[in-house]
Amino acid sequence: MPIDELEACPVGDLFRRLGDKWSMLLLVLLGRRPHRYNELHRAIEGISQRMLTRTLRALETDGLVLREVHPTVPPSVEYSLTPLGRTLLDPLSTLADWAVRHEAEINEARCRHTGAR
Repeated sequence: MPIDELEACPVGDLFRRLGDKWSMLLLVLLGRRPHRYNELHRAIEGISQRMLTRTLRALETDGLVLREVHPTVPPSVEYSLTPLGRTLLDPLSTLADWAVRHEAEINEARCRHTGAR
């Protein structure tokens, strides 16, 4: 497959987005309920404010996350999944179930491949 076709592939594009360190975790958290920014920051150990902001913006750009500013003093910002983002929860759950179901087999194959035990 030519590299330009590979880079333009919607499947690969989505996997690159979801395969980063934080996107899937944010989608799962927001799938439970809307969260304010500081709630998300406290809920995800090890994420910097800069990375949280970048990841939320990327998910918002993709149409998966909605950012709502509420006219309070000071303004409060709440993040939630869009309807499109919600449609991603079932396939993610299926993929997660598969990974858990086959974890032992994957680990065994890795050990055989590396010669480790």
